Formats: sequence, structure tokens, C-alpha cells
Amino acid sequence: VCGYMAGLIGSSNSPLSGVGILVVVIAALLLVVGVKPFLPAGAEKPLVGFALFVTAIVFAVASIANNNLQDLKTGQLVDATPSMQQWALVIGVLAGAVVIPPVLDLLQNTYGFLGAPGADPSKALPAPQAGLISALAKGVITGAVPWDMIGLGAAIGVAIIILDELLGVAKKGPRLPPLAVGLGIYLPTSTTLMVVVGALVGAWFDRHAERGQRAEATKQLGVLLASGLIVGESLLAVIFAGIVGFSGKQNPIALVGDSFATPSIIIGGVVFAVTVIVLYRWIIKMGRSAA
Repeated sequence: VCGYMAGLIGSSNSPLSGVGILVVVIAALLLVVGVKPFLPAGAEKPLVGFALFVTAIVFAVASIANNNLQDLKTGQLVDATPSMQQWALVIGVLAGAVVIPPVLDLLQNTYGFLGAPGADPSKALPAPQAGLISALAKGVITGAVPWDMIGLGAAIGVAIIILDELLGVAKKGPRLPPLAVGLGIYLPTSTTLMVVVGALVGAWFDRHAERGQRAEATKQLGVLLASGLIVGESLLAVIFAGIVGFSGKQNPIALVGDSFATPSIIIGGVVFAVTVIVLYRWIIKMGRSAA
């Protein structure tokens, strides 16, 4: 399902989180029905671990399917050689298996993940999706899952889907995407805020790009710039985590003390905004000059 949706309309619309939630609930229910009655009391932790392990396998398979089918579709559009693409995808999976575990281990040892045993809440990295999956597994197996809240969430989801379809039939005004609403409900504001900011910046850029002769090409340049910012931020975050981990200091490259924390946030935000504006203006000029 995830691979099909990724190949059809892109990986950003793949129901990966939804599939993971269904898998962990079904796996936990099967363990409760078929395994738990034959185990002594207090054996819930191994069952929770097994349910999470099964879910992790499904997540990995679904993620690889997302990437593979989207890449193959893109290759078909540009007349790429399928066999060479498949070799590249195999190499990508192997490279990911080699690189991802050390990076996660580095982040775990440097910061920890919120909700993990021994993690410092003041510096732990948020992991809302992992926390949700873990809570569901524990709740189903221990019998403490709030089914009333799950039912309420399902009812809200159905209502939003119906409302979105009605708005689509009316063909007037904005739509109400259920996926966006769901993400806004269960992800923290610190995670979703920049998504909203990015959407506003993207809308501003698209309006300016449409004034030129090569609007679509200019928009694609904007997408490339945004992708570069995302990848660059991720790489720098991992590099900084490595510096923190190997130095043993929480702020190894700090130039000022803790009293400058608030001004640094303001200055950093202003510098970031100015940088984005300058870069996007440069992209707009580049797109127009290439006409």
C-alpha cells in the first residue's frame, strides 16, 4: 500500500504512519490472544518488544518500498535504465543499513530520545511517532490502552474525511486534508511550526515565480533550494551531535554564556529569514534570466 501510494502520488502522501499504527495494534492483539495466555504473569515486556520488532520490520519494508517505487516511476519518466536503477536501489539499501544505525547510536548517546530509559528530558530529542507506537504496544498488551480515546480519534478522522469530500464537491474555497489535520493533532508545535512557515514561504515564492516567463522552471529551482536546506540542516545536526558526543560538552562551540540564549534565538531567526529571502530572490532572478 505504501509503495503503491508513493509511486502514484509521491512518498509524502504515503500512509506510512497509519500502516505502522495498524501493524503494532494488530501484532499486539495477536500476541495477547495467541501467546500471552500461555506465559506467566509479568511477561508483558518481551511481548511489547516483539510487537515493536515486528512493527520495525514493516516500517523498514514500507520505507524501502516508498523509495524504490518512487525512484522507478521517476526513472520511467526520464527514460532511465531499470536494471541500473535497481542496482542503485540495492546499494542504497545496503548503504542505509550501514550508515543509519551508527547515526542513531550517536544521537542516542549524545542526546537520547524523549521517553527512552535514562534520557534527560531537558536535552532529549523528541520522537512523537516512536512514542505513539510504543504507547500503543504497551497499552494493548497490558490492557491499559484507552480504547475510548482511539474511538474518538477514529470518529474525528471520519468526520474530517467527510468534510473534506464535501468541500471537494463544492469546489469552492480551501480543502481540509485529513493527513494534515492528523499530523497537526499528534505532532508537537515545535515540529509542525516550520512546516506552516515553509508552506507560507512556498506560497509567497510561487506567486512571485508566476510573474515570470518560466514559472514552472523557477518553481522547480525553489524546490531544489528547499531540499538543499533540509538536507543541509540534517547533515549539520548529525555533525554537531558528533562534536558534542566526542567532546563530552553540551555546547562545545559556544562563544557566549547562557545569558545570551534568548538574544541568540532572535538573532538566529532574523538571520535565517534574511538568508531565505536573499536565496529565493536569487533563485527567482536565475529562473527569469534563463528564459
